[in-house]
Amino acid sequence: MKLNAYIAFKGDCEKAIHFYKDVFDGEITEFMRYSDAPEDAFKYPDTAKDLVMHATLVFNDCRLFASDNIGDQMTIGNNFSLSFNADDEAQAQSVFSSLQDKGGQIIMPFETVFWGGKFGMLVDCFGIQWMVSCNE
Repeated sequence: MKLNAYIAFKGDCEKAIHFYKDVFDGEITEFMRYSDAPEDAFKYPDTAKDLVMHATLVFNDCRLFASDNIGDQMTIGNNFSLSFNADDEAQAQSVFSSLQDKGGQIIMPFETVFWGGKFGMLVDCFGIQWMVSCNE
């Protein structure tokens, strides 16, 4: 299992991920724009089509995940999530349910996603944003 940082940006994720690539001498291993998602996957504003839906930067033994936020809720300071990648679906479901207990609020239910595996997002009772996922 792994715990990774996920940072959200206000439209400048592409610039930021390339900056961090240079700073950490890393490699961008994943890069998807909102327009890369299947048309029926979810709705996003037309102005977001060229923004970054997801990017992964790998350096040393680290992974940094990033995206452009397309909602109105983000302010600098709450623009990160802890991303938990479980070893299997049972572990992921258990962690997601445990984080939801005692007042956690689901942002996106834990379910099968178009990029493979299962994924869900929530805010726990302490206000921490979590992304929980497992591979297929």
